[in-house]
Order: sequence, then C-alpha cells, then structure tokens
Amino acid sequence: MEKSAEFYTLEKGILSLKDQIDALAEIDDIGKKDRIAALRSEIAKEWAKILPQLTTVNIVQIARHPKRPYTLDYIAFLFQDFMEMHGDRRYADDPAIVAGLAFYKGRTVAVIGHQKGRTTRARIDRNFGQANPEGYRKALRIMLEAEKFGFPVITFIDTPGAYPGIGAEERGQAEAIAFNLKTISMLRTPIVNVVIGEGGSGGGLGIGFGDQLMMLEHSFYSVISPEGCAAIVWKDQDAVEEAAENLGIRATTLLEFGIIDKIIPEPPGGAHIDPEQTFKNVDKHLYQALKKLEGKPVDELLDERYKKIRKIGVFEER
Repeated sequence: MEKSAEFYTLEKGILSLKDQIDALAEIDDIGKKDRIAALRSEIAKEWAKILPQLTTVNIVQIARHPKRPYTLDYIAFLFQDFMEMHGDRRYADDPAIVAGLAFYKGRTVAVIGHQKGRTTRARIDRNFGQANPEGYRKALRIMLEAEKFGFPVITFIDTPGAYPGIGAEERGQAEAIAFNLKTISMLRTPIVNVVIGEGGSGGGLGIGFGDQLMMLEHSFYSVISPEGCAAIVWKDQDAVEEAAENLGIRATTLLEFGIIDKIIPEPPGGAHIDPEQTFKNVDKHLYQALKKLEGKPVDELLDERYKKIRKIGVFEER
C-alpha cells in the first residue's frame, strides 16, 4: 500500500497563514480585524483542498498534534474556580489524570481528564498522558463524590492508552479499569464524555463512557493504537496505515455504528489552528448534553445508559 503524506506536510500552508494571524493579533492596528478575517477565509479554502486527501493515519496525526488543546486548556476556558483533587487514597497521585470540581454555567460539576505535557519535562511528569491504576482510582473517587452530592460528571479523553509498565500491572491496572467500568455503569448522576484527541484502548475507556459520548471531528477512539494493531496482527510496522483503515476509528464510522452519540466540528485546519473556536464548539454541545441529561429521572438515566452499553457491538448486515 502506498503511504499517505504526513499531515504535518499537508498543513504547511495553513500554518503559514496561522503565523500571520498570530503576528497581527500582537499589533495595534485598526484594520487588523478585517485582515485576520481574510486570512481565516484563506485557511478555510486551503483546508477544503486538504480535507478530501486525509487518510485515517492523517486523522491519527491530527489527534496527536503537539499543539492540540489538552484537558487543562479546556478547563481554563470552559470552567470557573477549578479545584483540583489529588491522590487515590491508596497509593499515590497520578499527574496523567487531572480531576476535581469546578463551576460550569453557574453550577458545580466534576471534571476529569487525561493530561499530556507541552514541554519535555512536563511530558515526562505527566507520563505522556498514560495513566497508572492510581489515576483511574483517583478519577473514580471524584466521580463517587459527584454522585454523593448530585454533581454531573464531565470527562475529557486524550491518551495513547493506560501505562503498560511493570509497576502499573503489579498495582492492578486491569482491575482498576474494570472496576471503573462497573461502577460508572451504575453511577447515579449524569456523565458526559468528550474525546478531544486520542482515545486509546482501555486507557481511554477507563474514564470514557457514560450517558453521552462525543468526539471532536478529528479525534479517534480505538481498542488499540494503529501501531499496536500492526505489530500484533501484521507483525509489521509498515502495516500501520492498513491497520488504521481497518480499525474503524474515525468519528464518522463510530457514529454510524452507534458507539458515539455526536461529532463536535473542528475549525478549518483542526483544533490546534483555532483553539478558541474549538472551545466554543465543545461548550455548545456540552451544555446541550447536560441540559438534556439533567432533566431525566435517575432511574431512567441508568436504564438508558445500560441499554446504550449493551448495544455496542451489535450490528446488522445489509
């Protein structure tokens, strides 16, 4: 199979236009608003040319883009007075998952998400967004607090997967994720999940299901990474593109199969080109989802959640 172009090569023209927008934003010029609008129009035209060329591997590259907004970026824009909580009360804190309480449009919510780092030091400290068991237990601790006080739960998924290290396995990685799945399925409060980047394997699933599962347009949600699939099934890293295509990890495919409930559009070029517009898009859909879910009796909520989970994997041949 012929390899597709790297997304980072495809987006060069868009990045050049984005640099011009950033430069204009720094100067005091009466006419800069119109010039920025014109540049954004140029980005949209460039993106319209690139979009049909995007392969599934390109989508993976966009989802992993180093400038893509992370959980703490969403928290800073969408929520007020975020109070982060630390530790699982059993072993330690896990910086790969941030969790706490915040205000969202005047009411308290629990916010949980994977966090990658921007700098090399931060990436190492955050373990590249790969959580250990204590991260999933911390997340569940906050969810149970939310249930106790009737706060909705909002999660942001962005991880290549749960950390596969020896220490993580010794401390019960699989059990921690499995226990989360069991408990979340019965949690008596609304749960909204948003895949903002990578939704990798059980690492994403550990905080990544509930009543409403949404994905950003160029994120992905998968049982395994394309690289891992290529290594296991094809035993060949040259098969990554073939693996990605066959895994069905695009948001459009997952929506078609009923695994996710909604696709949140991204601005032309991807979330990293216009983070503020991305935050506004997520805000709109998040508010709509919470409003819909909070109007339901808890027993009805749990019944619908159960049916939603049971439908995953059921399909009809045409």
